[in-house]
Amino acid sequence: MKDLSPDELKLVLDTALSMKKNPAEYRHKFAGKTLAMIFQKPSLRTRVSFEAGMTQMGGHAIYLAPTDISIGQRETTEDIALVLSRFVDIIMARTFGHDIVIDLAKYATVPVINGLSDHEHPCQILADLFTLREKGVDLDRAVVAYIGDGNNVANSWIESARLFGLEVRIACPEGYDPDPKLVAQVQKSGPGRVRVLRSPAEAAQEADVLYTDVWASMGQEAEREKRLPVFRTYQINRSILRMAKPGAWVMHCLPAHRGEEITEDVFEGPQSIVFPQAENRMHLQKAILHDLLVGRGVGTKKGAARRRTGARPARKSGARPRRAPPRSRRGR
Repeated sequence: MKDLSPDELKLVLDTALSMKKNPAEYRHKFAGKTLAMIFQKPSLRTRVSFEAGMTQMGGHAIYLAPTDISIGQRETTEDIALVLSRFVDIIMARTFGHDIVIDLAKYATVPVINGLSDHEHPCQILADLFTLREKGVDLDRAVVAYIGDGNNVANSWIESARLFGLEVRIACPEGYDPDPKLVAQVQKSGPGRVRVLRSPAEAAQEADVLYTDVWASMGQEAEREKRLPVFRTYQINRSILRMAKPGAWVMHCLPAHRGEEITEDVFEGPQSIVFPQAENRMHLQKAILHDLLVGRGVGTKKGAARRRTGARPARKSGARPRRAPPRSRRGR
């Protein structure tokens, strides 16, 4: 998300809204375009939202499962990036290590989107911002209370405070804090504000949004039994909801463990917008793909130069020119 300016994000959000309201106008925008989707972590929402989005706009998506390329094992990340760049127009990666996404962006000659890493989940939070904007929430004044593990989702919420004037409160147990460097960066430059707290009740006080995620993310299954007693009180329930503003929205990035990080009644309650936010992953990601593949957003001139969005193209000014591979790579 650090690759976006506030104006660029507004453009992406405007484009997503236009696509959602007028899908027929964008039906052929990706004709002849192909997206490669690299998955180290399996996913429901990430895969279907990107693949359906490409299909709806006339393009094609190729799913590369963890065993298909074994990135960093059977072949180097650099070689995979260079090879895929000769076949496809854009790459999306859902990985464990954030360094893999960085290396793909470094070596690819086409744009690379971070579909998720252990450090960040930018597409999720961009879609969440879009959802809140749809609901009439003022993103420059809102208070977002994130209750749970200081994981990649929490990190991306912190980054959102660099783009909007919102206040992000992260309530997490000691030892499970979000990235302190991200917190320091926002506290230094704003325009938003970040607070790391130990009390879910303090975080929820007069909040506009209550947000949570699972206590043990994918890849942390071995820690689950250790984490359960630590996170037991970090739950969004009816009591916590009453501490927020009347009409506060409840969000969850899914998948959810009902009865753990969120109670069934709150998850299914009238203030929950969990499933609209899941749907909006597709609309927001279509806007990111449009921004990177077509380079023209709502209200911009045709051919306007665009920087990296939600992700990382090869260079700030766009994808690098295709180049002949070094002699040592011929025939691969």
